[in-house]
Formats: sequence, C-alpha cells, structure tokens
Amino acid sequence: MKTVYVGMSVDLIHHGHLNIINEAKNLGRVIVGLLTDEAIANYKRLPLLTYDQRKLIIFNIKGVDEVIAQKTLDYIPNLRKIKPDFVVHGDDWKSGVQQDTRQKVIEVLKEWGGKLVEVPYTKGISSSELNLKLRELGTTSELRLKQLKRLLEVKPIIRILEAHNGLTGLIVEIAKVTKNGSNREFDGMWLSSLTDSTAKGKPDIEVVDLTSRLATVHDILEITTKPIIFDGDTGGPREHFTFMVKTLERLGVSAVIIEDKVGLKKNSLFGTDIEQTQDSIENFSSKISSGKKAQVTDDFMIIARVESLILKAGINDALKRSEAYIKAGADAIMIHSKEKTADEIMDFCKKYSKFDLKVPLVVVPSTYSQITEKELADAGVKIV
Repeated sequence: MKTVYVGMSVDLIHHGHLNIINEAKNLGRVIVGLLTDEAIANYKRLPLLTYDQRKLIIFNIKGVDEVIAQKTLDYIPNLRKIKPDFVVHGDDWKSGVQQDTRQKVIEVLKEWGGKLVEVPYTKGISSSELNLKLRELGTTSELRLKQLKRLLEVKPIIRILEAHNGLTGLIVEIAKVTKNGSNREFDGMWLSSLTDSTAKGKPDIEVVDLTSRLATVHDILEITTKPIIFDGDTGGPREHFTFMVKTLERLGVSAVIIEDKVGLKKNSLFGTDIEQTQDSIENFSSKISSGKKAQVTDDFMIIARVESLILKAGINDALKRSEAYIKAGADAIMIHSKEKTADEIMDFCKKYSKFDLKVPLVVVPSTYSQITEKELADAGVKIV
C-alpha cells in the first residue's frame, strides 16, 4: 500500500482538515505529522490544546493510520525518514508564508519519486480564524494561569512587555511582526510597579497599595488572554505576601516577582546612589516558602528577584542567594543589573549554568538593551 504524509498543527479541527484527510486516505495509508507545541509556539501563539490532546483527537479520526511528531515547520526530516509516496496539503500554501516550505517539499520528494497532491483550499474557515474568534470571547483564570509554565516548557525564550493599563495590555495582546514566514509577538505582560505608580502620578515606593494595583490587573484581565507576571515589589511582610499570592493566583495571574530588599522601596535603577538595604537570605527565603505554601495550584510561580548586582554585593553573593532561594521554593530567578553592558549578567549566567538545581532565569535589560534575544537565550535566559 502507498504511504501518504499529511502535515498538520490542528489546534481546532474543522471540515477543511477532514477534507484533506479524506483525500489522503484515498491514496493510501495516512501518516499525520502533527506539529509539536514547540514547533507551533515558535512561529505563532501557543496552541490551546497540548500536543498529546491534539494527537488523541487526530488519531481517532477515520482515515488516519498513524500520528507522529513533526518537531519543526520543516517537513524534510520526517519526509526523508518515511519516504512517502505522496504528500497531501491544501493548495493555499502556493503563496504566502508557506511558499518556501512548499518548494522544499517538492524538491525533497524528487529524491525518491514522491508526489505532492494539493487539495483545493476550503474557503471561509481556518484554525487561525477560529482561534481569533475564541480569543475575542476571552479566556478563563485557570487557562491563563497555566500558560506561563506551558510556554517555558516549549519555547527557548519568552518575550514579555510591560503593561500598566488596558490600552498597554492590548498592545501586548495584539502587536506582532511577520519575519521569515513566522509571526513574532510578545508572549505575555509584566505589570510593573514603576509604570503602574507613574501612571497614577505616584512615586515608585510601594505607596500604591495592592487593592489599587489589583484594579489595574482587572482592567488588563478583561481585554487580554496572555499570561501576566505581577511585580510584587518586596512582597511586604511575610504574612501579607501570602494573601497577595492567594489573590493573584485566584485571578489567573501566572507569576509574582518579589525583590530581596527591605525598608522603604526604592527603584533598583538608582543603585547605590541612594540607600537601599538587601534582605537577609534567611528572611527572604522564609517569605518565598510561605508564599509557596499559600498557593493552591502547582501552576502559579513565585520568582525571586536578586538585587546583589544592583547593590554592588557581587556575583558570588548573587549566586549564593539564588541557590538559597531555589531551595526555598522559588520557581525562577530574576537577576537584575543597571550596568550599560550585559557583561556581568552574562558572567552570572555562565556560573549559574553550573548549578545542579536550576530554575528558569529572568532578566530585564533596561540599561543593556543592545544585547540580542538570541544571545540571552544562548546564555540560558528563559524570560526577557
């Protein structure tokens, strides 16, 4: 029997997909190359359903004989492995972002005499359009809460942009560029205390209380679907921090970042120009542990922000604190710097990579913005 290969992402199945599969089964044994979450997330948004969920759906469609993982947008690795007699695809890829992919498929099929069969595109329906309609309806707190950890599992680096009201939240939600056939967009938003305070005409000294800041969270939650990281400043007293964690988790916020300083909060970019006091390792570790005990799900993240480089305590102190905070339960480490180059951040990353127990690294390159996303990813940074 002839072998037929069909490449699909199939987040939301529709009659256009069924039409492709029906045409394929008439040609022989159908193998669906299902794009993994990693493959999809690196050219458009994270799929609503996980790979395993999508695989279960596709495998149970009449006419599908086998489902295998397609780990990249490039068909060639799977095609050379299987050497199918036919590749079946909709004819919509003759133009647009998949045009180059189509040409590569044609060329590789020539190696063993395979044939490309193109099915007329089913007009008026697409998974992308269905996803857009669903996102217009909004999301739930549970779905949003889980997104950040899912993204960390499937993307080499996550792009986060600051938001401080509904309008800036919409910018994060919608803004994108298309490059080399892939959509590049922000994966989530950072609700900064600096910009939230500034937008309210207040100094960044924790004078804007949690109730007021939660009003901003609600404004953003109403009109966006992407994950939110909340800037929790110092987190306040340990007893207060536990309530912050419970509230944010209940709303569907994915993570809170707290910094290891005490006393009146001052913006880190002032560095040692003003008096700032770093918390003890023991006290801050206790705060992290209390927060982890307070959360209900495993999806909410507490990110420990290490201020050692800001306060000129040195890389060794930053590493020592990071190790302690991870043991206390921190789900990620944010290492902060106000230097004009990324040298000390890269040095930290190199030494951090030797830890036996590691969590994702977060950086905010406000002052060293000349560094590239790829350089940070290569250094082990997961969120920027």
